[in-house]
Amino acid sequence: MLTSKERAELRAQANTLDTTLMVGKDGVTDAVIAEAETQLEARELVKGKVLESAMMTPREVSDEICEATGADGVSVIGTKFVIYRFSEKCQAERNQTGRAKRKPEKANPVRKGAQARRQAAKKVREQRNEYFRQQAIEKAIERDRERQLREKQ
Repeated sequence: MLTSKERAELRAQANTLDTTLMVGKDGVTDAVIAEAETQLEARELVKGKVLESAMMTPREVSDEICEATGADGVSVIGTKFVIYRFSEKCQAERNQTGRAKRKPEKANPVRKGAQARRQAAKKVREQRNEYFRQQAIEKAIERDRERQLREKQ
């Protein structure tokens, strides 16, 4: 199942695609499903068209092809529909060409500076807390010694 953001991105990619899958008057046949399978494996994203002579709506055609191939319906507009299914073959090709690698995020200098200041402030706080903790321990030891000296007398 696709999220709305993924669907929107796929719709944007489908704008430039040519219509490669045609459904005629016979409707969704085994040949149409086989062709859809082939194209989904090769491209992941397929744009199709339902001819006027077909006795089915584009939504029905899209749903039937998606059910038969295990694809997800991306959009149906007018007589055209777009379907998507992840393909291991396409992913392997993207990995070889380097397109699948994420672009390194640009470092934000303002954020880096703020993080550095926060870390420095945290370090100063920890040092101050440790100093006062040590002072409190020394005072407690000193009071304990004085009390023991008074008790001996």
